[in-house]
Amino acid sequence: MEKSLNGEEITDQEAFEVLNCPDDELLNLLHQAYQVRKAHYGNKVKLNMIVNTKSGFCPENCGYCSQSRDSSAPIQKYRMMDKDTIVKGAEKASKMGSGTYCIVASGRGPSKRELDIVTSAVKEIKEAYDMRVCACLGLLKAEQAEQLKDAGVDRYNHNINTSENHHDEITTSHTYHDRVGTVNHAKEAGISPCSGVIVGMKETKRDVIDMARALKTLDADSIPVNFLHAIDGTALEGTDELSPSYCLKVLCLFRFINPTKEIRVSGGREVNLRSLQPLSLYPANSIFIGDYLTTDGQESTEDHRMIEDLGFEIDVVNEDKVMM
Repeated sequence: MEKSLNGEEITDQEAFEVLNCPDDELLNLLHQAYQVRKAHYGNKVKLNMIVNTKSGFCPENCGYCSQSRDSSAPIQKYRMMDKDTIVKGAEKASKMGSGTYCIVASGRGPSKRELDIVTSAVKEIKEAYDMRVCACLGLLKAEQAEQLKDAGVDRYNHNINTSENHHDEITTSHTYHDRVGTVNHAKEAGISPCSGVIVGMKETKRDVIDMARALKTLDADSIPVNFLHAIDGTALEGTDELSPSYCLKVLCLFRFINPTKEIRVSGGREVNLRSLQPLSLYPANSIFIGDYLTTDGQESTEDHRMIEDLGFEIDVVNEDKVMM
């Protein structure tokens, strides 16, 4: 804790001690992580909402994803939403108190038509609502990142998902460096970089530590930590390696290694953290509300109640423009 508060990097030995923390010491570990979180974010919780603007039809072979070319999961498939539907989603996000609206689309990367739809929607959203807009459209070229920046996109999400060492076990249709390159294109365009991970994909604890350190090196401003929700029909079908206590230890590790960054509890929190979900906000300071891409989240009212019961408060961008 002291090292993180002082801006010093923890050692690998200390990182392994966090992940191997005895369960009867977990509350003490969470307390230490909370002190770091509190120093940078107080008791504020950032809310994020996803709109899945294009589902399925993806040529990539990511083993965790129900939208991949190799998946047989029975998901809803549809082409890119129109601009008005995307803008309508921002209205819903605003009413739910979300400070960030995440526009997500499946695929290797956006076509010109898809990028034009997104940028046109973003311009309207930024005029109507005082909220951050995050785009997640796959691999980006430098000029595409510039177009998103010009439209008003505040943040771009492209997860590294796993460690460089474990990457080829998860997907072979693109490289780890393809992902890192996209994050760097966003940064170079002046867009805040968002990049995170999926834990529970048969990686080692060494891999988890490497992920946290890689995101520190990338200087990602926002780090979504997903916990695998294995979907039938995907390559990782039936994988069930996580316990609620281990998920909390992972969140603590990410807080210690990235003390000043937004750590977001993301996909899979409901099924993996279960009754311990509230404890996740001691190391983390951000959550998704509503549904995810192809899996359901819990009711947003439950998320608001959880935050209130903890004595935390929602980090509202501009209270005058948010309808609760």
